[in-house]
Amino acid sequence: MALPLSMEALLQADLQEDVAYRDEGLCVVGIFGKSNMQPGAPKESIVNSLADKHIFSLFGGPEDGGTADSSIEAFYHQENRVLYLLLSSVSDSRQLLRACESLSAGTGHSDSHELWKDLDRQHCLHLLYIFSVCHVLLLVHPNQTFDVTYDRLFRALDALRQKVLPLIRAAIKDCPVSKEWKLNCRPCPPRLLFVFQMNGSMKVSTNGSESGGNPDKPKKHSPRRRLQHALEDQIYRIFRKSRVLTNQSSNCLFTVPANQAFVYVIPTVDEDPVGALLSQLRSTCTVSETEPAVVVTGPRRYQQMRRSARQTTYSGDPATLLMGGQLTDCSLKEFLWQHVELVLTKKGFDDSVGRNPQPSHFELPTYSKWVQIASKLHQVLISNTEEEIAELWSKVQGQLKVLEGFLDADTKFSENRCQKALPLAHSAYQSNLPHNYTTTVHKNQLAQALRVYSQHARGVAFQRYALQLHEDCYKFWSNGHQLCEERSLTDQHCVHKFHLLPQTGEKTDMDRNPPILNHNSRGRSTSACNCGRKQAPREDPFDIQAANYDFYQMLDEKCCGKLERIDFPVFQSSTPDPAPATNQAQRTPIEASGSTEVVVEKLKEPSTTQSTTQSHTPTQSHTPTPSHTPIPAQSHNPTPAQSHTPAQSHTPAQSHTPADTSLSLALSLGQSTDSLGPYADGDGTETQVQPKRPSLVDRQPSTVEYLPGMMHSGCAKGLLPKFSSWSLVKLGPAKSYNCHTGLEQPGFLPGSSFLLPWDLVIRSRSEEDPDRLTEPLDGGNSSWPAPNKTLVGKRGSTGGLGRSRRRDDMARIFVGFEYEDSRGRRFISCGPDKIVKVLGPGGAKDPATRVLNTDMPLYIPSPSQGRGIKSHYAQLTRLFVVVPDSPLEVTLNPQVQPGPPPCPLFHPEQTDLVLPPDGVWVLRFPYSFSTDRGPCYPPKENQPLNNHKVLRGILKATAATPAPQ
Repeated sequence: MALPLSMEALLQADLQEDVAYRDEGLCVVGIFGKSNMQPGAPKESIVNSLADKHIFSLFGGPEDGGTADSSIEAFYHQENRVLYLLLSSVSDSRQLLRACESLSAGTGHSDSHELWKDLDRQHCLHLLYIFSVCHVLLLVHPNQTFDVTYDRLFRALDALRQKVLPLIRAAIKDCPVSKEWKLNCRPCPPRLLFVFQMNGSMKVSTNGSESGGNPDKPKKHSPRRRLQHALEDQIYRIFRKSRVLTNQSSNCLFTVPANQAFVYVIPTVDEDPVGALLSQLRSTCTVSETEPAVVVTGPRRYQQMRRSARQTTYSGDPATLLMGGQLTDCSLKEFLWQHVELVLTKKGFDDSVGRNPQPSHFELPTYSKWVQIASKLHQVLISNTEEEIAELWSKVQGQLKVLEGFLDADTKFSENRCQKALPLAHSAYQSNLPHNYTTTVHKNQLAQALRVYSQHARGVAFQRYALQLHEDCYKFWSNGHQLCEERSLTDQHCVHKFHLLPQTGEKTDMDRNPPILNHNSRGRSTSACNCGRKQAPREDPFDIQAANYDFYQMLDEKCCGKLERIDFPVFQSSTPDPAPATNQAQRTPIEASGSTEVVVEKLKEPSTTQSTTQSHTPTQSHTPTPSHTPIPAQSHNPTPAQSHTPAQSHTPAQSHTPADTSLSLALSLGQSTDSLGPYADGDGTETQVQPKRPSLVDRQPSTVEYLPGMMHSGCAKGLLPKFSSWSLVKLGPAKSYNCHTGLEQPGFLPGSSFLLPWDLVIRSRSEEDPDRLTEPLDGGNSSWPAPNKTLVGKRGSTGGLGRSRRRDDMARIFVGFEYEDSRGRRFISCGPDKIVKVLGPGGAKDPATRVLNTDMPLYIPSPSQGRGIKSHYAQLTRLFVVVPDSPLEVTLNPQVQPGPPPCPLFHPEQTDLVLPPDGVWVLRFPYSFSTDRGPCYPPKENQPLNNHKVLRGILKATAATPAPQ
């Protein structure tokens, strides 16, 4: 075999041996170790010098296409009957460079450590293989200092060998070798030899100065040989202390000779390259001259080779002759051959020591036998290419955990360090913790625990134990310490630990895990009912129905249940299991069974007004209108928003169910020619709006799907909620309000219960003064002035009540925006930043035009702050409107923006409501606002209040012209 082969190729190749060498024994020499970054590879050069041939290439690197995995190359020197096995691993500079280049820039510390661990495991398996098939082993080291890490490595290999020994026996039980080989799974306990390289600092001069200053008294041994003896003593002492070497050699991983040299130090390369080449040339010529012509076989050939090598050493190199009585140093080939001769002569190694040394087994196999057993071991330990060996190979891989305690010292140190840091991190997490806490507190405490952990933990186990810290803290939190994450509509947490809500008809149960409880934030407030005449405490609500409907329904039974009211349309189901609408896009409502088609005829007479008289039929509700002229009868079917209202009678609890939204808008805009328009414009001008036929989408809500949240500007058409968050009730007739005493309801601050007057001038023509006010006031046909405009008559008088104007020319409406805080303190506001305060008789002097022409804030600071630091806000809760008994149409159109943009505008289920005359009407605003995406929380202390407001134009008035006689 002229070229080296890989171990796999050698075992698979059918090598034809010469007949002269076929029956002779074979000595297997394994070479392993480390190499430095020098240009020459020491292990390859050793094989080249031992075989006197250029077999292995001394150059090459990671760019030659190789991998960082461990590999074994073989060279069979058939004439000398020696098989060299060269192990290359990550300990070599070439493999190390390849491994470093395989690591990408983004590879983490833990991933790179796993790569090195895999390479180390491969190295150990290959070492165990060559320790099982070789007779002699050469450990090559790049300097003259022994590496003590080999002691830990050999102890790991010995432990691994003891674990996998039964598996190897099962693999080689059918091989044609002796029983001792099958029992011990190796031909003999291999002898380990050490080869060191001397660096430049250990140069030896030849001028005799090494004799300690006395050249007349020369040393017996050279400094290199003295170094070899010192290294032998050191290595033997270390291995005996760690019990790698014992008295019985058959039980050891390897042996060292007791009376032979087992350490060789290669001298430093001569700095004179020309002299070195000439010396090599002379030695080569001398060997060729003294070489015998007849080739001798058997043991005599090795004796003759050794004798010729000695002659060459003595006669060829003058530097190695006796100098001052010193003994000459042998060559590396002679150092190795004295051990190889013991193998080839079948004497074996007798390396047991002690009082009763036991002889160790020894066998010299032929090449064919060695290939058979080496192939089996290669299948079990390294390659795994045969199916019948696959199970044994997997069991061997499972035994590699034995190596972790010996080889992976970094991981062991890191685990010990991280395990000590975990209790400190747990203490940091649990410090200053309440019994139950939220996710935010959990994350903050976990971040603090990770900071403490990162200060103490180190190494590759950092990430693994950090994940364990995450899991431990989460288990601690979820095991009875997790606070309910639900927030109330006022943005307060539930004080209970994690629990389940009771289902319909289910009772609360504290003993269950998790318990069944209702949400509770321990927040209580005081609120008034729909009409404001009765106050009651309320719990902090967690859903919109409890906030805007359930609480007021409970008070309706005690206070407001018998009052006249206008009901807003809500969802009426035609199926037993209605579902909430999921698609909030604009779409046509679902036509379902039970829904009726509404037919609205076009209004032929725009000036026709609607009557306030109620129909006493059981299928039609009372529709309030500002005029006293009855409406012509219209044949139509009630809409789902109308059909749910029962027949009403003239009782104090009668209900006004308004007609369709678009129909009311058409009546308020098109039936009267005297239109005031919205007073929020300030100039009192308005363009004439043509009546528009209401669309089918606006008039026919779905009876299958309901709106999950509240009605707002962003929800789909044709959907209604299951309950109304608004309320509109009538306290009594207009004369029931006394402007000198104000509202006689509980909770109002002193002097703040007076409504603001809104004086409107009504144009009235009479026979006594036919030419009076013939010109339009604001450019319209018969429009009224805006509240902040003054009407100038012929005498230059203002719009107030004067001597020249009759009392039927003036109509007074009272308006009041009521605010209420969480403690039940109530007051009427006369501007965005002003509270009504009347100290004497006469009622409020401020006109209502200011509050009608501006956006009123939804929240303002409460004037009665408590002793605490936290400020309290009062919320706009009700709108009081006193409509006189006069020809007016007062239209209500509330729009609330409860947050900064893009918050939608919230409005009742029916807009542009016409308030019937002669009544004190109370519009109750929602307590909380919510969409299908979640609630709109009240503002915090550091948030501006101007983003939460009620838009101007909430009230407008139009003249109701009497119908023609």
